[in-house]
Amino acid sequence: MASSAIPLTNFGGHAFNHRTSTDIEAEYDRLRDLARSEGDKKKSCFERAHEAYERGDGARAKELSEEGKHHQRQQAEYNKRAAEFIFRENNAPGRVAGDTIDLHGLYVAEAEDILEERIRYARSNGQGHLHVIVGKGNHSTGRVQKLKPRVEKLCGELGLNYATEENEGRIYVDLRGGQVDAPPALPPQPEGYQEGYGAGRPHADGGGYHQRPPQHHQRPQQQQEEEQDQDILTSCLKSCCLVM
Repeated sequence: MASSAIPLTNFGGHAFNHRTSTDIEAEYDRLRDLARSEGDKKKSCFERAHEAYERGDGARAKELSEEGKHHQRQQAEYNKRAAEFIFRENNAPGRVAGDTIDLHGLYVAEAEDILEERIRYARSNGQGHLHVIVGKGNHSTGRVQKLKPRVEKLCGELGLNYATEENEGRIYVDLRGGQVDAPPALPPQPEGYQEGYGAGRPHADGGGYHQRPPQHHQRPQQQQEEEQDQDILTSCLKSCCLVM
């Protein structure tokens, strides 16, 4: 990535916006699967802790609550590793320009945290704009864009003007506080760049066109379900903690 871009090491470690090997896709799926498994264990522990609390067994409720917290930390760690992994893959040198950040494959909260850090870094280093790839929502439930509204909200909170680019899966953000009536034309992109899934660009090895996303993009409800579970479990945990 060009020198104006934020160092990838700042994020520690998608769906992918380029062709990947089976091993790379499998590693991303493995990390998300491990996070999902820990989430299931967390949910079970917190629910059983709540049941124990309701029947007056405070000691057991505390024990299960602590076990649930352990699984919660493990879930967060696996999701963090997955987010860092996919971000590095999508934003590797030669895949996006130095004034671009690709948020494909990140959960909404993950994307927001990474983008805010990138914006602050770019502004502190005099970068005047940023192209944010959010995807078109083709693989989300109801084909609704989840990242784009959050990115627009973040820009509003930071006082930044923005505009949807010709490719509606991209947002142009002005980092200098200027008015954006329309985004400028997209400059030449790195050889490894792809507009998004199904863009019709040939593989580097001449193996045809990548017209469908990797398998992990076919789990659009995972994040929504995890967020709903978290709301329920937080309520359970609070009630259990009343006696601990």
